[in-house]
Amino acid sequence: MEDAHYLAEAFRLAEKGLYTADPNPRVGCVLVKDGRIVGKGFHLTTGEGHAEANALAEAGEESRGATAFVTLEPCSFHGRTPSCARALIAAGIKRVVAAMADPHKKNAGEGFRNLRDAGIEVQTPLLESSARALNPGHIKRHETGMPFVRLKLAMSLDGKTALANGESQWITGPGARRDVQKLRARSSVIVTGVQTVIHDNPRMTVRAEELDVEYRELAAKRRRPVYILDPRLRVPPESAVLKNHDNVLVCVHGMAEEKTFGVRILDAVEDTHHRIDLTRFLQHLAGEDCNEVLFECGATLGGSLVEQGLCDELVIYIAPKIMGSSARSLLNVSEIDNMGDLFNMNIIDCRSVGDDIRITAVPNQTG
Repeated sequence: MEDAHYLAEAFRLAEKGLYTADPNPRVGCVLVKDGRIVGKGFHLTTGEGHAEANALAEAGEESRGATAFVTLEPCSFHGRTPSCARALIAAGIKRVVAAMADPHKKNAGEGFRNLRDAGIEVQTPLLESSARALNPGHIKRHETGMPFVRLKLAMSLDGKTALANGESQWITGPGARRDVQKLRARSSVIVTGVQTVIHDNPRMTVRAEELDVEYRELAAKRRRPVYILDPRLRVPPESAVLKNHDNVLVCVHGMAEEKTFGVRILDAVEDTHHRIDLTRFLQHLAGEDCNEVLFECGATLGGSLVEQGLCDELVIYIAPKIMGSSARSLLNVSEIDNMGDLFNMNIIDCRSVGDDIRITAVPNQTG
């Protein structure tokens, strides 16, 4: 119980990097000696000190003989910063309690081996489910080669997302829109479809003044490109999303030769329906160190994600409004003839956000 108590404190520290640590994992560390905490640390942003290094710096000489509680296996390799496993060894740590092993191929148990070879006692796993929930993208990317995909949707009480003419601003209230800022802020990239750009002309930026979190200025400034899936390059040149030169237009090979835009063009592969091959696209994002990918899109692209089993989490904001039978539905998926073929979901969270309700659901892996 005492180990779980100190590790829980490490998780609270790690959460401070929820919106800023990407593409690195969010990690917290607590150093305990003779029943008291002598050092705390967390990883804030890439290029700066890792959680263990920051905790050791705070503890100083008190580190010798202490126990380190960390939310993820200490890194064994020298990247932008030195190896945390070697730093713990050099500091004289006697015991390490880690929530889980790091699936990163450069680590993958090597950090634990380094510690044990140095005579340090290692205990793991502990509270592993919490560790996975903290870093779903880092873990999925290194275990499967795919990022964690989150689909954000907004609808009325009668399950509609836009009027028949495509107008959808605004279904939800200001509280829900501020809440979406957090989803954007924690993401590596944001993805939308050309139809959403045509109808809504969004910027899809993270705005610090609407982000009610610690380190919000740093979170808002972090590079976070928007990818616009536009196979035939139908995006209007004056679109607001094209004003940010970090953003990327994703089209079918050869289309970019006909037009010039102020953003990067990514050639993509078509699927059998002459749309962007989403699996190949997501694999590309994983190769670009993208951990969590947020889709803010319409019913067709959202439906494709669900239908192809590519969506790890749905976040649906429900507004207390009725839009009528002619309005557009939440998702476009193929017609289902049998109840046994439904897409089954598990609701893992439901709460009020301003005047609206937010539901978070994940695919039911058991069918």
